[in-house]
Amino acid sequence: MTIPAATRIGHVHLRVADLERAIGFYSGLLGLDVIQRMGQEAAFLSAGGYHHHLGLNTWGVDLEAGPPAAGTPGLYHFALLYPGRAELAQAVKVLVEASWPIAGCLDHGVSEAVYLADPDGNGIELCWDRPMDEWPRSEDGALAMFSRAFTVEQLLESS
Repeated sequence: MTIPAATRIGHVHLRVADLERAIGFYSGLLGLDVIQRMGQEAAFLSAGGYHHHLGLNTWGVDLEAGPPAAGTPGLYHFALLYPGRAELAQAVKVLVEASWPIAGCLDHGVSEAVYLADPDGNGIELCWDRPMDEWPRSEDGALAMFSRAFTVEQLLESS
């Protein structure tokens, strides 16, 4: 069985400790639209009117437990894919102006990515993809991704 090439990840659901705080981050800072709320238990957010790219919920959350310990199994990060480098830079500029901590920036050859965490410690990659014909390839044509650090300043200066 081979999954169809047009298959995409449709949405991510995150358990959060504080729904309002999470909405403030994902809508207020990252700019996702709140599409629907389910009282104080859940919210569904998206870009462009999709039913939801991101679900936030407090279902079954032990509010006193705190985030999972680093290095334990679970979500490493999810990615928000921007249409281009300029849009990525604009999103990062908003975060910088809000003094939101940025964990790092990496050029992977196929994409440029900026890494951070949400208020609950969930990893997020904000990125844009280069056109496929610009992806780095080895001599035999295989994909040859890499990781080269760059700075937020370099992203903002060149966009």
